[in-house]
Amino acid sequence: MRENGPVTSATRQPETPAAALPPRLIATDLDGTLLRDDKSVSERTVAALAAAEEAGVEVFFVTGRPARWMDVVSDHVHGHGLAICGNGAAVVDLHGGPGAHRFVKVRELARENALDAVRLLREAAPGTVFAVEKTYGFYQEPAYPKLHMEIPDTLAPAEQLLAPDAPGAGEPVLKILAFHHELDPDAFLTVARRAVGDRATITRSSPSALLEISGPGVSKASTLELCCAERGISPEEVVAFGDMPNDVEMLTWAGTSYAMGNAHPAVIAAASGRTVANNEDGVAVVIEKILAERL
Repeated sequence: MRENGPVTSATRQPETPAAALPPRLIATDLDGTLLRDDKSVSERTVAALAAAEEAGVEVFFVTGRPARWMDVVSDHVHGHGLAICGNGAAVVDLHGGPGAHRFVKVRELARENALDAVRLLREAAPGTVFAVEKTYGFYQEPAYPKLHMEIPDTLAPAEQLLAPDAPGAGEPVLKILAFHHELDPDAFLTVARRAVGDRATITRSSPSALLEISGPGVSKASTLELCCAERGISPEEVVAFGDMPNDVEMLTWAGTSYAMGNAHPAVIAAASGRTVANNEDGVAVVIEKILAERL
């Protein structure tokens, strides 16, 4: 069960904020937002996404997932087929399908910043263990738990994984992951942000004490802003959806934003509106309403 699962919306209809301009782009998180808890995309949601694109509203998937985990939505891309992955660390063209994704933009975490974050977190939260996410490879420390859907390419201390001669050294580092077996997830996030400061951006999207550490200034919001600027789309023309702390900046930046019915309290505070839970197709509910109002 997700940590924020018990949080539900008061009604089955979205609390709809007034949009300043007709939306031109929908930005949606995946896990806990667009996807149901079983990681499926409902038929209703598939239809809503297709209808939005047909109406000329672009849809961007904006997720903490790496590109190689995007097969859950690769069959549902339309038009541009772009997704923002790794909490803003990469913009990926999904048209090639699983295993053939093309990186359009990479905002890497410099190795010196990653090493600083590892050192400072080891001091601030003893017992923290790490993994390293690169464009194509995943590497972890031996004590890092099996949290992901893959076998790591290499097992070694983080300092070795981030060395100039480490396996996959030619690949950009997208983010590092930090896990603690004992700390409360939100408390761990607070400790990490205080310890690391502006050397990196730290957030979380997991119900466990698992932190995601990206380059300074790299977030879902900042990369979405870059993509929108390239298209001449203003924040007021964006509708965003999310459920966890890694969505907060995006929901604050977008002109109209929705916290899911199952959202973390920080997300509810950041969003301008609320919709029903992911298992109730909360994203589709709002898209259908937006499109109905355009007729």
